[in-house]
Amino acid sequence: MKTRKFTTRNGAVLNFTELGFGTAPLGNLYRPLTEKDARTTLNAAWDVGCRVFDTAPLYGLGLAETRLNGFLREHARKDYILSTKVGRLLTLTQPDRRTGIGKFFDTPARQEVYDYSYDGVMRSIEFSLERLGVDQIDILLCHDVDIFTHGSKAESDRRIGEFMAGGYKALHKLRDEKVIKAFGAGINEWQVAETLARAGDFDLFLLAGRYTLLEQEALTSFLPYCEEKNIGILLGGPYNSGILATGPKPGAFYNYDPAPPEILERVARIAQVCKAHGVKLAEAAIRFPLGHKQVVCVIPGGQKPLEVKRNAAMLQKRIPAALWRDLKREGLMRADAPTPK
Repeated sequence: MKTRKFTTRNGAVLNFTELGFGTAPLGNLYRPLTEKDARTTLNAAWDVGCRVFDTAPLYGLGLAETRLNGFLREHARKDYILSTKVGRLLTLTQPDRRTGIGKFFDTPARQEVYDYSYDGVMRSIEFSLERLGVDQIDILLCHDVDIFTHGSKAESDRRIGEFMAGGYKALHKLRDEKVIKAFGAGINEWQVAETLARAGDFDLFLLAGRYTLLEQEALTSFLPYCEEKNIGILLGGPYNSGILATGPKPGAFYNYDPAPPEILERVARIAQVCKAHGVKLAEAAIRFPLGHKQVVCVIPGGQKPLEVKRNAAMLQKRIPAALWRDLKREGLMRADAPTPK
């Protein structure tokens, strides 16, 4: 699998495989997995060449990090890149009061507590190191200070202020002391990512679903700023929660909800162009973000080995340049969007 070299602010070199593995599904997202099934899926990711593993305390309320533990101990630490997140601490609670009921299944009885303070970040990394069973985490990401998570711009701004006054300083210290190699934030909105980028000195952002075959508004100002400052992008959600993988079928999901009619119509037009060039919609979707030089890795979801293998195979598909030209000509892609060569 191809790799992309990225040099962090403190001079560390990270070699990202173009395909990463997001572990939210290992936290029993939407359906429970057995330990055997989780390990089989992780093994499949390794076998196709994936060496980037992204996780978070939120995913299964510690379950995803715990499931990575035994798998990672089977591989040399230098052979993979590991990222996790800070901003939530997990506290013991009653099973009927746990976080994520109806979203995460068969998880520990824990409740999330948002904490973007200096001490909160330091406590969070200690807990993650224990759950993961490793001595070092490569990338720490501030998790979800966006509007999508906190419900309003005012509340998002308050959380950003809390983070910049506390947690940001902790991440800076950890990077300066080379406890971690890089830090950034995992965000659902490019505008919030840009606010952070302009407020501090970040290495990378994990941007979920906001630079895809369907959406390129991040090219307005955020991605140009990342080019200027050499900020890397881990691109999560390249299928926009599913619709760019399934196509515009009834019940297709976009941004975690059933897709509205205008999105279904636009995706149908994109799929038609792809079909005319003998390319599957999902093949174009997973490849497109890597056309931008700041995108170092694409991280789709995957619960089953077949899904992981399919993602890897689609990433190898050669996409004719004429497909991108036709999408731009029909107004289905921004004219200034860089495309894969």
